[in-house]
Formats: sequence, structure tokens, C-alpha cells
Amino acid sequence: MPTVERHMSEQDLSTVRTGDGCDIAETAVVGEPGGSDGAYTRIGDDATVRGGTIVYTGVEIGDGFSTGHHALVRGGTTVGDDVLVGSHAVLDGDVTLGSRVSCQTGVYLPPKTTVGDDVFLGPHAVVTNDPYPVRETSELVGAALESNVSVGANATILPGVTVGEGSFVAAGAVVTEDVPPGTLAMGNPAGHEPLPEDLVGGNEL
Repeated sequence: MPTVERHMSEQDLSTVRTGDGCDIAETAVVGEPGGSDGAYTRIGDDATVRGGTIVYTGVEIGDGFSTGHHALVRGGTTVGDDVLVGSHAVLDGDVTLGSRVSCQTGVYLPPKTTVGDDVFLGPHAVVTNDPYPVRETSELVGAALESNVSVGANATILPGVTVGEGSFVAAGAVVTEDVPPGTLAMGNPAGHEPLPEDLVGGNEL
């Protein structure tokens, strides 16, 4: 049987599948109803889920997962190995994260967002998916962050934008168009510059 450092409720036991060595806080909710009928929450080995965190059913998480406090992961989300979802960060359903992704405090990723491997999102970085919120009905369009992207604090990435592999989005940037691989994006709206030599290379997360 998997070892879980917590007495799980009968509801938890019916909707959650965990690997070995998981530490789930008493005040965390894992297996919150909201996924499709019969959906489970699946978490791999060696997870640490801190107090106040809510993970819905219909979520697939790899090994080495950890959260801060009061993180939220909604149904339809797939998470790779060694991923951090920081305090008050939100994966708002139907989000795909690769492995070794670090979502710092307050990060927001909406439905249809895809994130590659070895990606860093700084505090309160926001990805959006609604081109014309409230003013007109439009199809939600996810953004894509390719592998080895870094996104600075308070940056905003608009719907449908692809941030190319190895790129760096500066703090506070508003990214309105695709960022080519290996590029620095900065400003509002973000302009593109060659990546400075000291920023070239992948992330070690």
C-alpha cells in the first residue's frame, strides 16, 4: 500500500490514488469533486501537498510534486515530474505542464495553457486565454510556453501566444505576440531583443 502521511477521509480514499512517500497536510483537500464522473486524482511518489491546497478529481500528477499553501489545481490538468505549484498559484483546469516546472507564488494558468519542461514562472506571472473578455463571445485560445522558458514576476502572456524554447520574458512584460526561441521579451507591449549571453542556456530546476 502507498504510504501517505495523513489519515485520509473515506471520500479521499474513493477518489484519490497516490504513490509512496506522499505527505498531504490535514487541511489540504485532494480529490475535490468536480472532474468527470468516475474521475480520480492520481499523484505519484514523494509528493508534498501543503495546507489549504485543493486538488480536484480528474488530475494526473507525476512524482516529486510539491505545493505551497492554498494552491489550486482544477480537473483536466496533467502535471509531469518534479513540479512546484507555489502558494496561491492556480492551475485552472485543462492545463498541461511538463516536468521540472516551477510556478512561484500567485502564478495563474488558465484552461488550454501548455507548458514544456524546465520552465520557471516568477511570482504573479499570468497567462490568459480569452481574447475579448466579457465584451464579446470568443473561443478560448491557450498560450504555449516551450521548454526552458523563464518568465519574470508580474509578466502577462496574452491568448494564443507561443513563447519559444529557451526564451526569457522580463518582469512586468506584456507579451502580445509570439516570442521566437532564444529571445528576450521585455516592455509593454513586449519587444524582442537577442538574448544576452549570460541568459543563454537552459534552466536548471
